[in-house]
Order: sequence, then structure tokens, then C-alpha cells
Amino acid sequence: MHDAGSAPRRDTRAQAQKVALELFAEQGYEKTSLREIAERLGVTKAALYYHFKSKEDIVHSFTDDYFAAIDDLVDWGKQQPRTEETRREILDRYVGIVLGGGEVFRFLEQNRAAVQGMETGKDRFARFRGRLDALVDLLAGADAPLRERVRATAAMFTVGATCHVYLQQVDDPEKLRALILEIATDLIR
Repeated sequence: MHDAGSAPRRDTRAQAQKVALELFAEQGYEKTSLREIAERLGVTKAALYYHFKSKEDIVHSFTDDYFAAIDDLVDWGKQQPRTEETRREILDRYVGIVLGGGEVFRFLEQNRAAVQGMETGKDRFARFRGRLDALVDLLAGADAPLRERVRATAAMFTVGATCHVYLQQVDDPEKLRALILEIATDLIR
């Protein structure tokens, strides 16, 4: 019964994130207020406050959700057989996670100064590092030679960098996804 009540809350939370991103893109992070987010969302400020106490909380939630998706991928990968198919599926799922975060990454880039002052801006790479290592372990093997670990790391960074560079420049995100997956897979062969 408890789970049934949590779905609408997650939907409201996700809608609030979407609306916040829209407003941040339109008028900038600094000029957007929680009141404006609540108004566009069609809820009271108190209802929004249930999910987010501040704009910083919204920004933290973007990073938290991104890392949770990577954690889920790592957990899934650990349960799979160590095969080429699994490695390709891990890369494909990672490409999906990165492409799915495109709007958030654009926001973070466009508002770098404001975000850098937040705790999430300061420790984002430190928080990513352990996850990167876990993904590399899944792709190359925990005891793999340095060359294989570097190749797996290069594949992960290739996914991230190329998604960010080309997402705004393509008409067909699925074509981009296929190209990135092909190149990243070539790196770990």
C-alpha cells in the first residue's frame, strides 16, 4: 500500500525537475525562484517544498538521480555473466543514461559559476570516480592489465564527451546513440 502512494510523489518530483530545468533555461538559475517553479508546476510552494527545500536541492537531485542510474547499472552488471554481450549492453545502457541527462548537463554547463559554489559542483567528479572504477571493472575486469583498464576508461569518457558534444547537433539521437556505442565498443574489444 505504501508503494502505491509513492508513485504520485515521484511523478510530482520528476515534473518539478522538468519545470525547473525549463525555467532555468529560459531565465537562468539565479533569476528563477521556487515560487515560479511551483506556479508553473501548478502546485503551492508548500507542495513543492515537500520535495525540494531550495533550488540547490533540485540541482542536487539531478546529480543524485544520475548517480542512482549508474549505481543501478553497476548492480545489474554485477549480476550478469562476463560476456561480450554483457559488456556491450553495459555500454549501451550507459549511453542511454548519458543521453538521458543531456538537458541537465547543458544546464550545469550554462550555469557553471552558480553550480560550482554548491557542494554538488565541488565533489561531482569525486562522486563519479568510484562509479567509473566500478564500470571499468565490469568492462575490463578488476584484475585486468593497465592497457585494458585504460581502454575501458577511454570508452566511458568517449561516451560522455561525444554525447555532450553532439547531442545538440543531431536530428536523430538514436543514430548518434548507435555511433557512440559502436565506437565505445571498438575501444573495449
